[in-house]
Amino acid sequence: MAQEARSTRRPPPRASRWTTLRLPGWLAKLPADRGEEVARIQSIERDLGLPLRVAMLLALYYYLFYSNWFQEAELLQQGLVEVVRWFFVAYAVANVIGGMLLAGMRDLPFPLVREVVLVLSLFDAAFFGALTTVTGGFDSALYWVFIVLTIRNALNMPEAGRQILVNLLTTASFVTAGAAQILTTAMEIDMLSPDMQQAIYPSGQEPLAEPVILRVALLLLMTACCYGVEVLINRQRRTDEEALEFAQRQQQLESAGRLAAEIAHQLKNPLGIINNAAFTLQRTLKEGKTITQQIQIIREEVERSDRIITELMGYARLVDGKVERLDAEAELESAVHQVFPPAARFEVEIHRQYASSLPPLLAQRGHIAQIFVNLLQNAREAMNGKGHLHLRTSLGDDQSLRIHIEDTGPGIAPQHLERIFEAYYTTKQKGTGLGLAIAKHNAELYGGTIRAESELGKGSRFLLQFPARTVTRLQK
Repeated sequence: MAQEARSTRRPPPRASRWTTLRLPGWLAKLPADRGEEVARIQSIERDLGLPLRVAMLLALYYYLFYSNWFQEAELLQQGLVEVVRWFFVAYAVANVIGGMLLAGMRDLPFPLVREVVLVLSLFDAAFFGALTTVTGGFDSALYWVFIVLTIRNALNMPEAGRQILVNLLTTASFVTAGAAQILTTAMEIDMLSPDMQQAIYPSGQEPLAEPVILRVALLLLMTACCYGVEVLINRQRRTDEEALEFAQRQQQLESAGRLAAEIAHQLKNPLGIINNAAFTLQRTLKEGKTITQQIQIIREEVERSDRIITELMGYARLVDGKVERLDAEAELESAVHQVFPPAARFEVEIHRQYASSLPPLLAQRGHIAQIFVNLLQNAREAMNGKGHLHLRTSLGDDQSLRIHIEDTGPGIAPQHLERIFEAYYTTKQKGTGLGLAIAKHNAELYGGTIRAESELGKGSRFLLQFPARTVTRLQK
């Protein structure tokens, strides 16, 4: 009797080092679209950002080394000015190196370009934080630069973890700068005489900056809003892509289905006529033994051809179905109940190991069901209805869907393993040789792959892999 082992679920694979920020469940992780991210970096950081950086560095160089900007701002912390000037030199060097790399980004690997953008964003936050310290702290007009940096970071980094982490560090840089300015001013005031302190602050208190909480709250709100807008844009883009993919797959499948239905129809009718004629001749010419044997051969071959065409007519269902969002686990369970019905009492113990948060399959239900049913039937027949069946799903590094079906049958000989997916190749006495060929065809129809691993005496394992999103591929 078919027994079911306890299912276990594995956690999703670990994220990259810059996306390990744990977000609440209602904050969906934004997948990084490489093509869009490259386009954003190219337009914002290279085409627009590099000229602006050059102009900004020249202006800052003039104000830091040749103007009386700080004296006009009544700055007391002259020691900090020297620190900012040295920091500016390091900041300028980093910008020159980063600018050269961004200018030649087409010849560089994309991960390196992403790290360059990340480092430059952190340098921007740190430098403008230092500059804020010597230009008024929480009251500095450079506060609005942090708003611009937050928006810029969101545009350059569509991936959730990186975007939120860098923007939080940008906000922290502003808060640190304001706190450092207050602390430095307080230390210098303490060095003044009581009469001087009373003359500067008659009330005995330091003047409070603009509501600091509002400014910090606005930065945090801007971080959240930028992320929210990115979520909406990403969801709309995915919706549009899925709608386009649905339409493309449906159109391609309908074309293939009409062709397959026409071929099957044209071949099946003549075979039916031949079969009827042979049956009539056999009844009429019972005395002729040789003729009867030949007619029997004709009937057997016609029946065999009819089985082949009947399986081939599975392609004809392309035109009848429609592309749907399928749950791979649910489809696999449906195939299990079809191949191992409880009433059949097969002595097969089924072990399940399903991963969570698997992407949906955009496919016709009949195609995916046919793949699973054919593979499970092969496993059942190989084990003669008795053994262990292992079903496992997992998520690949490229967000692909992986499905493993493993049995404890006698295994497949190496000389047969290389040909089991060929059409009409079979080692079974009554097999048509189309089951695995159709499974392979259906998988490749959706950009997937299927391969087999086996060792004599140790069973066989079939590995299916479907990409996260592909356009339907039709075999020529």
